Amino acid sequence: MLDYLSSNIWFVLFFVWGLPLGFYRSKFRKIVYQTDSWTINIKPVFMKELKGLFGNIYPDNKKYKKFRNFYLFYLSIYFVLSTSFVVFKDNTEKMKKIEIGSSVPVFELKDQNGELFQLKSVLGKKNLVIYFYPKDDSPGCTKEACAFRDQFEVFEEADALIIGISGQSVESHLDFATKYKLNYTLLSDKGNKVRKLFGVPGNLFGLIPGRVTYLVNKEGKVIYMFNSQIQAEKHIDEALRILQEL
Repeated sequence: MLDYLSSNIWFVLFFVWGLPLGFYRSKFRKIVYQTDSWTINIKPVFMKELKGLFGNIYPDNKKYKKFRNFYLFYLSIYFVLSTSFVVFKDNTEKMKKIEIGSSVPVFELKDQNGELFQLKSVLGKKNLVIYFYPKDDSPGCTKEACAFRDQFEVFEEADALIIGISGQSVESHLDFATKYKLNYTLLSDKGNKVRKLFGVPGNLFGLIPGRVTYLVNKEGKVIYMFNSQIQAEKHIDEALRILQEL
């Protein structure tokens, strides 16, 4: 569903930005080729257009300069949008989707103390609460991290291990954990390899890393997922609610 919405948003962006781009290109071509005919827009002649776009073939023509600058501006933005879309699609296709009932992917990352954490070392021994968050010490992430800290003993009673994952460095995680006295594991996922392994969806066209919590039972199966960028503290409530139903 998120992929569908994102694809449609990209389509709207291309369409909306393409309208003025087409308008300025049409005006520019007519000036460059010295014609008022609309047919110039469909003629496969480009060399003079390229010279006019990146050069200054009519130095005394103010109208030519005006439309050249507008055309270049919209063409540049269109190129950025196109490149961003290709990167977004490539990342989306590479990401594996984890659903309820899926086996949790096995991974290893360094924790806030620089020690290597291997998921296989706790699989089958504990229920797991694996939560992905965007960034250390940001307002929403701090609320979420501290709420997990405050409910640590309740999670322990449910025989659950809390694991926070984001893309910042080990040093950043240590500073974050020390500042807020976090009493559980934070893992440094530099390059977002594990995030992609889980297929954690992003926000704002993939520009902001998503905030998603996965509950994994002792059989290594994902039994619940909660996805909300804004409701940071609800991740804790939802995780406890499901654990208490086990």
